[in-house]
Order: sequence, then C-alpha cells, then structure tokens
Amino acid sequence: MDIAQLQAYGMVTLTIAMTLVLYGYIYHLYKNRKDVDGVDYEQYSNMALNDSIDATPVASISKSNDEEK
Repeated sequence: MDIAQLQAYGMVTLTIAMTLVLYGYIYHLYKNRKDVDGVDYEQYSNMALNDSIDATPVASISKSNDEEK
C-alpha cells in the first residue's frame, strides 16, 4: 500500500464522516426548531415573502396587565 492509496482511503473516510456530521447537524436543527421559551422562529421566515399591506401578522401581540399600567 503506497501513500497515494492511503490518501485515497483517508479522503473517502473523511468525506463519509463529514457527510454524517452534516446530516446530524441538519437533523438537530430540524428537531430543535423551538428555542427555550417555546417560540418557533421558522414561521417568521415567510415575512419576507408575504410582504404586503394585506398580509396577516405572524403572531398576535397581546398586552398583559403589567404593561397596561
């Protein structure tokens, strides 16, 4: 086994490992879409696409009793 063949095996192994890491990271991001407070910010990505005056709000804003004082 010469150095070129060893490099080829190393490159294939590294490519497979990095592919698995990438898919694991994508799955992690998909699984944990909500932050600590439970807010899913992915719904806000449509704000740039639905940018018209008639568009409905993404989330309603309600004032609590503390803010009204």
